[in-house]
Amino acid sequence: MTLISMFEQSVQSYGNKPALAHKPKGGTYQDISYAELGESVDAFSKGLSALGVQKGDRVAILSENRPEWAISDFGILKAGAVNVPMFSTLTAAQVAYILNDSGAKIICVSTKDQLEKVIAIRDEVSSLEQIVIYDEMKDEVPAGVSQFVDVCNQGKEVNTPIESDTDEDEIATIIYTSGTTGNPKGVMLTHANFLSNFKACKSLIDVSETDVLLSFLPLSHVFERLGGHYVPLFSGAKIAYAESTFTVAQNMQEVSPTVMLSVPRLYETMHDRVLRAVQAGSSLKQKIFHWGVSVGSAVSSKIQQGEKPSALLQMKQNIADKLVFAKLKAATGGQLRFFVSGGAALPQSIAEFFHAAGILILEGYGLTETSPVISMNYPEKWKFGTVGVPVPGVEVQIAEDGEILTRGPHVMKGYFNNENATAEVIDGEDWFYTGDIGIIDDDGFIKITDRKKNIIVLSNGKNVAPQPIESQLVQSPFIDQIMLVGNERKNVAALIVPNFDALKSWGAENDVDAPDIPEMLKTREVQQLIQGEIRERLTDFADFEQVRRFTLLEKEFSQEEDEMTPTLKLKRNVIIEKYADLIEGMYPEEA
Repeated sequence: MTLISMFEQSVQSYGNKPALAHKPKGGTYQDISYAELGESVDAFSKGLSALGVQKGDRVAILSENRPEWAISDFGILKAGAVNVPMFSTLTAAQVAYILNDSGAKIICVSTKDQLEKVIAIRDEVSSLEQIVIYDEMKDEVPAGVSQFVDVCNQGKEVNTPIESDTDEDEIATIIYTSGTTGNPKGVMLTHANFLSNFKACKSLIDVSETDVLLSFLPLSHVFERLGGHYVPLFSGAKIAYAESTFTVAQNMQEVSPTVMLSVPRLYETMHDRVLRAVQAGSSLKQKIFHWGVSVGSAVSSKIQQGEKPSALLQMKQNIADKLVFAKLKAATGGQLRFFVSGGAALPQSIAEFFHAAGILILEGYGLTETSPVISMNYPEKWKFGTVGVPVPGVEVQIAEDGEILTRGPHVMKGYFNNENATAEVIDGEDWFYTGDIGIIDDDGFIKITDRKKNIIVLSNGKNVAPQPIESQLVQSPFIDQIMLVGNERKNVAALIVPNFDALKSWGAENDVDAPDIPEMLKTREVQQLIQGEIRERLTDFADFEQVRRFTLLEKEFSQEEDEMTPTLKLKRNVIIEKYADLIEGMYPEEA
């Protein structure tokens, strides 16, 4: 079995059932059936062959999520080629690096803006022969550029069917790690890697033709590629593409997803909006809300203990659902079975809040190099604060220094053109070194402590894992983002991006006199507020883990400033270099 043979089985099995849905600008969602998708894939694969694509060639995709992405992926695979996906947010220089390193022959781009990005670096990439653009161009098409529709039409004229002789152990894709340091490495994943992971996940979470998924995480990221692309399309489900990351809330109500994948940031944002709405309400509404949460938490606690809530508690839960949680559930579209969280650590308190509201978030764990799932919580077996149990067929063990190691059919073939880097992470017994620190509890659940390279080593030799501390502090309504520093220093300090909206409301209620946010951050009242939040929320942490100093930043960390990866992980080295002076200022006695 290969990815393309699995796809073709779906086309045959589900025929006229909707496979994809997209929303043209100013329009409503339109469905594309499995049969129509199959025809488009066939046409595009033949069109690629007409452009000279041969088995083993690399074809890149630089695009947001849209039907053409899915068509291109399967079309590339059907032509025997290798898909090299890229985040649409990459700069021209980053695109050039990946194209050169992969030796891509063709690149598919979504829009005119992405086309201009590639044209700007085209002369730097000797392997690149052709650019294919998804959006139809009304003006003259530049030399060396083909329109997607024309490539498909050309393929439709080819009567000879493409007979794929691809083997399951051949490379299906090269995904370049977004990387928080250094140049990205090309992770080679085979058809067998993906299919082993698909079968393992499908055995734990039932996704079927009755499900609808809203896709907004980048398909260039392996988490969405497997969970939001291959799993639903191999299961007969329907994928609706969000218009953008800014319209997710609206699109959820339009398509009513039953399953949805996201990074923790979405859940944190939803949680913060609920709390802000409550705080803006009357004291009676606030009392009802907190009562509803306490009831939901009691029900959640019973379920986690494997017990059935009493009749009285169930009655209270029904009332709480109507009075408190109905709006939150309606905001998700009203049909949600569960959320899936990955890509970063989900704060336990967020998972507990949503479950109290009757919405289950299943957190999993994996890496690009493991295609991606290593472990996951699933509807019949879950524990908040963990990333679940290893999925079937996957081995996990903890090394002496606490690093998580994994072995199995999910582990990559290696890094493209980089044997040395491959040898650094896969040992002679095929164990892959994840770079994450964690433990396995008595029930077999994995708990991630932090990234090995993120561990802060203080000058007294104490090791501080920043992730648990940061996760605790961002639960403050006044803290939006935070990054701990202190390597080789006497104590821990933090760069903090406040929640500016919450801070403005608090300032107005407490008569904090400041003309703007920058001035407000300097006031004694705000400094004391944040200090109090830190002190209150870190009571369970050791003395050496306490945040002794902090600096409030006027701007949030962002991808645009190269401070975050496309999967919203902090680029710690970039931030440390950028704010070096501010960090030094927090350690005057060490200067």
